[in-house]
Amino acid sequence: MAPLVPSSQPWVEKYRPRQVKDVAHQEEVVRVLTNTLETADLPHMLFYGPPGTGKTTTALAIAYQLYGPELYKSRVLELNASDERGINVVRTKIKDFAAVAVGSARKGGYPCPPYKIIILDEADSMTEDAQNALRRTMETYSKVTRFFFICNYISRIIEPLASRCAKFRFKPLSEDVMSNRILHICNEEGLTLDAQALSTLSAISQGDLRRAITYLQSAARLFGSSISASDLISVSGAIPEDIVKSLLVACKSGEFDVANKEVSNIIADGYPVSQLLSQM
Repeated sequence: MAPLVPSSQPWVEKYRPRQVKDVAHQEEVVRVLTNTLETADLPHMLFYGPPGTGKTTTALAIAYQLYGPELYKSRVLELNASDERGINVVRTKIKDFAAVAVGSARKGGYPCPPYKIIILDEADSMTEDAQNALRRTMETYSKVTRFFFICNYISRIIEPLASRCAKFRFKPLSEDVMSNRILHICNEEGLTLDAQALSTLSAISQGDLRRAITYLQSAARLFGSSISASDLISVSGAIPEDIVKSLLVACKSGEFDVANKEVSNIIADGYPVSQLLSQM
């Protein structure tokens, strides 16, 4: 067995792009935002698309490029679904942060525009009442605060909020883009990944680069620097392909006892039905 790979920091954070131009496979979004950053005059923004495609990374990169490490903490408020974001928080914490005016002193070569940024990650999980409460806050403090909404489903953002924002759609990552990024991380971390393992990782991640990197790090911790396709399947919770094929063959045979035996084996192994159906 290959030596285990020590890892103190999550690779998702370690290899997160620090600049907008480094975000993978979102050429249109990157081009528009790069041009906008030159003026440092940003509108409210709404980033939407599948998970693991670079939405949060882009929002954080914009904030970092505007304020730098020194002013970042005082100028940026980041809230996600794990934080309390009901109507009371909108009326207190968010409103209090949004109301404070800031100066525009250029610091350390960063633009430092005269407004703050509030990043609301997974905004589609906010209640409709909380979203409605945000409307007034956005209007009142638009001169000193910009809102970045990040969500998977734009349909869950109420129209009055969505219409106040510049919208950016993040598309799922192609297998080539994911493979290039994964190979870069493998080179940096000294991992060996064959073509089959790379293809398997892309398939089980379903266009989600964050998920792919997490699976890769988990496999490196458990199996060492040489990682196979079966290693990745075992850490991902995906059902091995031969088990799915065996069930399909049993169903096509038309014999109940054969199919029942396969189903019983799958239940005994504890595989989730939802995972089985998605792979079939």
